[in-house]
Amino acid sequence: MIWQINLIIMQQKNSKILFLLHLPPPVHGSSMVGQYIKDSAIINQTFECRYINLLASKKLNNTGNVSFFKLFCFIQVWVRLLKKCIVFKPDVCYFALTSTGFAFYRDVCLVFLLKLFGVKTVYHLHNKGIANNSKRTINKILYKFVFKNSAVILLSESLYYDIKGFVPQTNVFVCPNGIPAIKQNVEERNNCPIEILFLSNLIESKGVFILLKACKILQEKGLNFHCTCIGGEGDISKHYFSQKVDELMVSDHVSYLGKRLGKEKDEAFRKADIFAFPTFYHYECFPLVLLEAMQYSLPIVSTFEGGILDMVIDSETGFLVEQKNIEILANRLEILIKNPGMRKKMGEAGCQLFHKKYTLDIFEQNMKTILVQILNR
Repeated sequence: MIWQINLIIMQQKNSKILFLLHLPPPVHGSSMVGQYIKDSAIINQTFECRYINLLASKKLNNTGNVSFFKLFCFIQVWVRLLKKCIVFKPDVCYFALTSTGFAFYRDVCLVFLLKLFGVKTVYHLHNKGIANNSKRTINKILYKFVFKNSAVILLSESLYYDIKGFVPQTNVFVCPNGIPAIKQNVEERNNCPIEILFLSNLIESKGVFILLKACKILQEKGLNFHCTCIGGEGDISKHYFSQKVDELMVSDHVSYLGKRLGKEKDEAFRKADIFAFPTFYHYECFPLVLLEAMQYSLPIVSTFEGGILDMVIDSETGFLVEQKNIEILANRLEILIKNPGMRKKMGEAGCQLFHKKYTLDIFEQNMKTILVQILNR
């Protein structure tokens, strides 16, 4: 029996996996997960791995833009992939596929090369929009080509609707993302005023202006709170954000601190009482920032979008609200501001859920299991 187990382990270690990843910079969900996979001792000790970085952008606001530099970088990636297919001869290619936009057409060129060499492929989808994008005939044809006989890893079962027209359920695996757990215990919070935290790049579809308008309502009700917004500039500049704060006359209750990383970001989470993320971003799948808030025992107020329905259990670990509904958002924040017992109970429930399902160790084990299953198909 022992020799059989050792044989299985040896076979897995001899299995060659080529990872086409997004690696930072820029820092976003897909690139963070890419780095976690590349650094994973579990994955690297189980398989013989090689890695190729798909990203050419150095800043978040450069993603999606076309340039000669990016075209040159893509040619380099294509050549590296060609060499890996010829020399490394992977058994499986893990591909962090971009499913929409210009980057999708770039990725199709790489898929063509993989199919030409008969490489078994598994796509890990960190964004969505396939169902809507496939309304164009050319995209529908390309999706059929890309997903034919391939496996797909989704971040949530609720995201299957987006690919069901192209991928049978039998070819789908679910692996929620995970992040490293903090080592220290979260201190008891006794803030006055109550601290609301928003942490995301300043992108309008992440709901930051919706949150400002909700803060206006809370201010008019005379509630004792403060809202701190943290993140790099996206399609909203620092100047424009400040203009909006002045226009709504909420400067006494709202602050923008810019980008915060490491200990500064850790401190912001520790000081917060509530985490607000009223996103209406169409491609939102599984925002890692919510996992960060959960492990800091923060009740979360977010929206019904993508995999957020798995991450935030409505009325148990926080509240889910309709997108762009300022009044309901303000109401749920008001409830939490006025009820410290509820904040504590919801925050602790969210922290328990994080440790049960969303730690980096759990993610790595799940990813290893899925890759073994795909290799043995």
